[in-house]
Amino acid sequence: MNATEILAFAERFVAALERGDGAEVRAFYAADARIWHNTDGVEQTVEQNLKLLNWFVRNMSSRRYRVTRRAALEDGFLQTHVLEVTRLDGQSFRLDACVVVRMADAVIVRLDEYIDSAQAAAMAGPRRPPASATVIRQ
Repeated sequence: MNATEILAFAERFVAALERGDGAEVRAFYAADARIWHNTDGVEQTVEQNLKLLNWFVRNMSSRRYRVTRRAALEDGFLQTHVLEVTRLDGQSFRLDACVVVRMADAVIVRLDEYIDSAQAAAMAGPRRPPASATVIRQ
């Protein structure tokens, strides 16, 4: 994929995340892709990560990714964004994040996500997202 195609892919991926459509999001990943978060150091499978997306859909009345920077890389893309959400109780929150996405054969093979853990805890409130069921060692 060239830089233009990678950036278009990134745009479609974020749009699918905003819609909260798990099946659509799954299609962006390789079957054996891994997702890592700085807050727990755990690698997740796609299915484990989709549980988190489903939690967001159930517990947040709105989700918007305000992309602040996106750059194509030779093997994927780098993106910084602010995730703006409103919980079901009406409280609004923002979560600053950076993702480094590695791709092969036009799908995501690895996504490393860096988020502000204090912002994430405040946003989750009393209804915490599901814990990672399995730690996958590299």
